[in-house]
Parts: sequence; C-alpha cells; structure tokens
Amino acid sequence: MLVDSAGLWFRSYYALPDSLTSPDGIPVNSVRGFCDMLAKLIADRRPGRLVACLDADWRPQFRVDALPSYKAHRVAEADPAEEEVPDALSPQIPVIMEVLDAAGITTAEATGYEADDVIGALAEREQRDAVEVVTGDRDLFQLVRTGPTPVRVIYIGAGLAKAQDYGPDELAERYALSAGRAGDDYADMAVLRGDPSDGLPGVAGIGEKTAAKLITQFGSLHGLLTAARDRHPGLTPRQRGKLADAAEYLAAAPAVVRVVRDAPVELDREDDALPRDAVDVERLADLQRRWGLGTSVDRLRDALLG
Repeated sequence: MLVDSAGLWFRSYYALPDSLTSPDGIPVNSVRGFCDMLAKLIADRRPGRLVACLDADWRPQFRVDALPSYKAHRVAEADPAEEEVPDALSPQIPVIMEVLDAAGITTAEATGYEADDVIGALAEREQRDAVEVVTGDRDLFQLVRTGPTPVRVIYIGAGLAKAQDYGPDELAERYALSAGRAGDDYADMAVLRGDPSDGLPGVAGIGEKTAAKLITQFGSLHGLLTAARDRHPGLTPRQRGKLADAAEYLAAAPAVVRVVRDAPVELDREDDALPRDAVDVERLADLQRRWGLGTSVDRLRDALLG
C-alpha cells in the first residue's frame, strides 16, 4: 500500500472541526483524522507492506519550467517556494510525522519531486507484491497496470467511506478508454482535458469525453497530434484548429502530467513491512496524551497490532 500522505492530512483537516484540540488548545483535527483513516485502511485492507509517501517538493522546478502556471494559484504570498497551507494545519504535520515514526510506518520521499513521483517510482519498480495506491488525486490513475505486478488505485476523492477501486478494466470502463493501455490513455486524456486545480488549462473546447474519444481513436496523444498535422478526416476542422492553437501547451504538458517513474526515492527505514514489532507503544501513548489524540491513536495501534 502506497499512501498519498498529504492528501490524507489535507482531507482530514477539512473533514473534521478545528475544535478538536490538544490540552493546550492547538488544533489536532488533521492528526486525528489521519490516524483514523490510516487505521481503517490497514484494518480493512490488511496490506503486508505500507509506505507513507511525502512531498519533498510540492511544486518541482522541472514542472514549473515546463508550464509556469503549474500550481501557481497555490503559492504562498509570503514565500513563493512554499505551498499555501492553512495556519491551523501547518503545526499538525510534524505531529503526524512523529506518529508515523512511533508507529513504525515507513515514509518515503525524493529530493526535488512530489509524492506522486514517489508513488510512481515505487509502483514501477515493484516486482513482488500487488500494489494499492491510496489517493484522492486522479492523476495517479495513470499508474494502473496488470503486470508484472498489478497496480490498482483506491480513489478516496469522495471520502474513504466511498472509496473506489480502479484497475485497468475499471478505469477503461469509467472513462471509455482502451483496457490494454488504460493508464497511459488516462494520462494523455488528462493533458487534453486539463485540470484547473493544478493550473493546467487543457485544450479549449475539448472536454473529458471528447478527450477520451480522441485518444482511443488515434491510440495516443502523439497519434492524435500526428493525425491533426496530417489533416486526418477523423478530425473536424474545428478540432484541428483547437489542437493547433494549444500547440505550445501540448508540447509542455505531458512532462507535467506524467509521474516520474525513476525518481530517486529514499525510504526512512530498510523494512517497509507492515509494522508489528516496530510499533513503539509507549511513545504512541505519550504522543496520544501530549496532543490529546484520544481513541484515534488507539485505533491505529490496534490496526497495526491486530
């Protein structure tokens, strides 16, 4: 199980009231929600190995160089290198990291890369076990595969209670893509469609359904652009015009949308097996008391030791 950690703690922060505080009044809603979500994932899905994946760089320079609008609307006013994070969330992230360490859960990051790239690299190189990617980010649908080991995405965009399990077949059915290359098709479709939340404008006038249809019709984004240059009769003059108008964006966007499969990932410990002996029960209890984390830590501990 590869967990998009920031996705979980942001989701927890917005899902729970900041009236959940430590004994000295510091909000811990994100910490408690994160622990609860992780506990449920472990208890329900019983992964043999688990890695909490982190952003070493939430807006990598290579993506900004390719497309300056990438996540530009999220930049903090005080520091252009920092992401705009709610004031009440920032101090909770170190607490989450302490909990992960005390729980014996492996974390991973790659200097200069996002958590998406960490997840992509770990999934790409996995040759032994089936992989489940837990995320609320649809971009990671591009990772699904059947072999050499299966990779599936547990999508929690609508919350953990409404999690959706996507492999190549489910992804192909959901978006009318080719089952044999559903992950690659999704990435190409995402380039055409764009994503305002990431500062990706997409191609004007080409929405999700049309993007999927064009990618499956011509086999890939490269095939589509070749067809447009060759004035293929399967494209309308209007579609060719829209693609031509977006030529600069289409040249840059694939490097932004596609995850890096060979990012230099570093794990904080050698063994990413689901911890049992590695759980520091006393330290977890101390964190629980110090931060007022209540039964959330109990549930996480019980899921790990159960």
